Amino acid sequence: MGFTDFLSSTGLTILDQWTRTRSYIVGYGPSQADVKCFQALKESPKVEQYPHAYRWYKHTATFESEFSSLPGDPSKEYTAYGPELSELTVNPAKAPGKEEAAKGGDDDDEDVDLFGSDDEEEDAEAARVREERLAEYSKKKAGKTKPAAKSIVTLDVKPWDDETDMKELEGAVRGIEKDGLVWGGSKLVAVGFGIKKLQINLVIEDEKISLDELQEEIEGFEDYVQSSDVAAMQKL
Repeated sequence: MGFTDFLSSTGLTILDQWTRTRSYIVGYGPSQADVKCFQALKESPKVEQYPHAYRWYKHTATFESEFSSLPGDPSKEYTAYGPELSELTVNPAKAPGKEEAAKGGDDDDEDVDLFGSDDEEEDAEAARVREERLAEYSKKKAGKTKPAAKSIVTLDVKPWDDETDMKELEGAVRGIEKDGLVWGGSKLVAVGFGIKKLQINLVIEDEKISLDELQEEIEGFEDYVQSSDVAAMQKL
């Protein structure tokens, strides 16, 4: 049966009991089960009334930017998760105690609170396993490095006149070597009066290469270069 709704106090109480001993709706890491249940809630559960659901909600919110990449079946609804009807104890305080059960109560199977546990050793073991899984997940997440942001740039390098040796000009430009800079193809483009400019492509890592500084270095070849301009630029 799973969760029925997250609008009523009964539905929120069930969620609160479900997350009482769980960091996630299913398993030991965030998944589409958490995403669906999180999105089904109109707002954060109130910490005073539903402390466990509140803690789960705030924790799940930290993964919001990664929701689409979390494992699991995104086609399932939130009602596919949670306890079966026979497992529910909406008000644990009203569940029969040991003494009443010993007297032969007939509703033992219906009112057993499956969310709690009297076996402290078992709870400690479950907590240990959960913490190990969380540590493993955090380690994997921390180990993922984002690829460096890069840009493709087309530079126009203009000579002084038609007597400038363009091969030497291009050789000087390509002689600039920097970490995060890769030179690409080039061609000579006529600009008039027999003068041609060098149009050259390059790929840069945005955090390592400043285009302004690169242009200043190119324009430092005063025997060949009059000026330079960025003709085109796009992110990779």
